[in-house]
Amino acid sequence: MGDQLARGEEFEQKAEKKLSGWGLFGSKHEDAAELFDKAANCFKLAKSCNSLQSLSVTIFLKSWDKAGSTYVKLANCNLKVSPSLESKHEAAQAYVDAAHCYKKTNVKEAISCLKEAVNMFCDIGRLSMAAKYYKEIAELYESEQNTEQAIDYYEKAADFFQNEDISTSANQCKQKVAQFAAQIEQYQKAVEIYEDIARQSLSNNLLKYGAKGHLLNAGICQLCKGDVVAITNALERYQELDPTFSGTREYKFLADIASSIDEEDVTKFTDVVKEFDSMTPLDSWKTTLLLRVKEKLKAKEMEEDDLT
Repeated sequence: MGDQLARGEEFEQKAEKKLSGWGLFGSKHEDAAELFDKAANCFKLAKSCNSLQSLSVTIFLKSWDKAGSTYVKLANCNLKVSPSLESKHEAAQAYVDAAHCYKKTNVKEAISCLKEAVNMFCDIGRLSMAAKYYKEIAELYESEQNTEQAIDYYEKAADFFQNEDISTSANQCKQKVAQFAAQIEQYQKAVEIYEDIARQSLSNNLLKYGAKGHLLNAGICQLCKGDVVAITNALERYQELDPTFSGTREYKFLADIASSIDEEDVTKFTDVVKEFDSMTPLDSWKTTLLLRVKEKLKAKEMEEDDLT
């Protein structure tokens, strides 16, 4: 392990020396790029030469940080080798490699490197690559619980995937946007996204059976808005959209929940949720939103009791 760190530092020093010397037509940057690439590989190898149990945490982190910073130097060298698309692509990939090293130690630096990579992929017209790394940026923001930035970058990724006709990836990102939008109480935005994905699913024979799940999510978001008329109208709209929906457990669940809200009956609401959950287990996202609906219903019931 120590040998790999030492070798990496030796390659890095040679690269720096190349950059400070003379060279023709970008040759010194090309030579330095090769040395930086070797250095970065050595730094990555340093952390895997021994088991983590015998590896100093400080050295473990240092090896990833050194690999990340060296890949950034490699990217800068590639940009100076020539203005060709190939050089820009290599620079973008070096930024991606840097980001993947920094993910182990410094999420902020990882995001910064991925943003640089995305800008370069956009410049050279590699939009599907840009979409891929927009999604990765979104996932990093999600891991940091930065919901607003996660939404922003999932939306960017979805737009790029859509423009490249990569519909499955686009819809995966849109679902993330809807999920987070609902969490921060942007219910109408979530409703519109889920309904749009349901429409797309119904026009595809391979995806149409999943439409009821998207309509269920849209319906739960409608419930969170607290408007019984709106959910009733939505259910009518969903039946027109998908004539088979009215015969599903999801439709019955939403209709029964809407009925319990209209009757201001918390007990009925709880029973409906329990029954559905026993047949189709609710995930944490749905459970959280339904608890919000229940709390509003309980508050309204208490208010009515106080008046009487």
